Amino acid sequence: MSTLHRRRFVAALAAAPWLTQAAQAALPSAPRVLSFAHLHTGERLELEYARGTDYLPDALTAVNRLLRDFRSGEVGAMDPALLDLLHALHGRLGSRRPFEIISGYRSPATNRMLHERSSGVASGSLHMSGRAIDVRLADVPLERLRDAALGLGGGGVGYYPGSNFVHVDTGRVRRW
Repeated sequence: MSTLHRRRFVAALAAAPWLTQAAQAALPSAPRVLSFAHLHTGERLELEYARGTDYLPDALTAVNRLLRDFRSGEVGAMDPALLDLLHALHGRLGSRRPFEIISGYRSPATNRMLHERSSGVASGSLHMSGRAIDVRLADVPLERLRDAALGLGGGGVGYYPGSNFVHVDTGRVRRW
């Protein structure tokens, strides 16, 4: 394994307190697959993004492209630990559906515009660093998705029932 991939893997595990010790031990041998349906672009993607201890560069590029700022087209680098959080969340819920994407990466200009329109958008949003995503699952009630995300204890969880999505991020553990 290359030093870069080993460092990314170790960093992702260090940022992944929701994984039990047993799950961390099992992680290197298990392929990690995610499935997405982007609600604004109509794009769909299902792929293995990591194998063993390595994140797959072509897969990460495809995920970054899909989760780009759909308003500007700007592509950002999504945090692999966020993908691991989504993978753990999907597994915990037993969903058979893709994550429906409301918002992934946001450019600073898009985030500034959204912040000016809504007090619910943080000026320093983790979306701008690829560490946050707004999602839902068609076969999981929103409250259950929120509760499962909170149960992982892997970062921030925002509950937006009026807009029908849950925000998850790899920042400090908090809820709103």
